[in-house]
Amino acid sequence: MSDLRSVHGVLFDIDETLVDLRTAMGNTLREISAKDLAHFTEEDWAAYQHLYAADPQGYYDRYLAGELSFTRQRLLRVAHAQQSRGLPVFDVDAEEAWNAAYDKTLPRHFQAFDDVVPVLDLLDAHGIPYGAVSNNVHDYQRAKLDAAGLERIKVLVGIDAVDAAKPDPAIFLEGVRLLGTDPAQTLYVGDNPVVDGRGALDAGLQALWVERSGNEQLRSAHPDLPVAGTLAAVAAAAGLS
Repeated sequence: MSDLRSVHGVLFDIDETLVDLRTAMGNTLREISAKDLAHFTEEDWAAYQHLYAADPQGYYDRYLAGELSFTRQRLLRVAHAQQSRGLPVFDVDAEEAWNAAYDKTLPRHFQAFDDVVPVLDLLDAHGIPYGAVSNNVHDYQRAKLDAAGLERIKVLVGIDAVDAAKPDPAIFLEGVRLLGTDPAQTLYVGDNPVVDGRGALDAGLQALWVERSGNEQLRSAHPDLPVAGTLAAVAAAAGLS
């Protein structure tokens, strides 16, 4: 982390950085569909859950661009996962029932990664302000943080705050404004090398890319980004011990 400068504030991405959303989504899919998909093998479940979470068709990006509603992008993702496993897509009534079950079940599975609380404890102990900047709306992400036991994160910027999504500089700079720090001395931590890493750098912040899988091929594609496998690296980046 020697290429990072003095850090006076930290902003975090939420999904896959603070909150293990992929696991939550996978557990939710399995819980609400276990009866209908009782014939699934473990391999089937893994493929189904991965396809929904990975969103290879880019439906969530279309939501961010204003082309789809949040619910519609979700339904299109599950429809794609259904079709990929040779299953029929839902009719209108089934879509409504599935979405209601998903909405009710998902929050029960939100959990913070194990490395989150120790880092926040350290930042608190050293008086370094922190918050979150996310590519979803404020109220939805507020409820997610609270469900994951992260009520202590008070500063939260969603896409509805400045009508912009990462990597637009405006959303990063709104987080900096709320922290009361200087962009050049604010570290942004996220799991996406382009949206989070390069987006933060383009906005004048420092960046730390958290790549938890240890994918060396992916890491080698972004050799100029500071990268770490866990949030423990935030302490080193901020000069804390």
